[in-house]
Amino acid sequence: MGMYERILVPTDGSEGVERAIGHAVDLADAHGATIHAIYVVNTASYAGLPMESSWDGIDEMLRADAKAAVEEVRRIAAKRDVPVEGAVVEGSPSREIVNYAEREGCDLIVMGTHGRGGIDRLLLGSVAEKVVRGSNVPVLTVHVADEAPGQPA
Repeated sequence: MGMYERILVPTDGSEGVERAIGHAVDLADAHGATIHAIYVVNTASYAGLPMESSWDGIDEMLRADAKAAVEEVRRIAAKRDVPVEGAVVEGSPSREIVNYAEREGCDLIVMGTHGRGGIDRLLLGSVAEKVVRGSNVPVLTVHVADEAPGQPA
């Protein structure tokens, strides 16, 4: 076996995260590792919504997005014959990513970061930064752009 056996790749399904997935697949291919793709349904972000019958529709939509994001990791990894295990969990994204990595014995976490600074980071927080600070597992961050190519990040 190589240096890595289990590489965790958190995904939010955004277009930019494909860059981080690509890095993880390259590493997994080089080391004979398995990718663990995780999507965290951020329950804190909709905790204040009124609980009514429409909640079921929102929950189904979020879970469909989560499954699609994990399947995208599978699709990208399949091009290189890299095995993927997928999971959809609920909770605080940074906490669930760290917990999953430790529980599943992951050797590395590869995740995208938007590289926001200043007031944007202060207001929005950074899942990647929280994972880096809270994880005992090494974390490789890959810059993913919000803007169109050629636009300043």
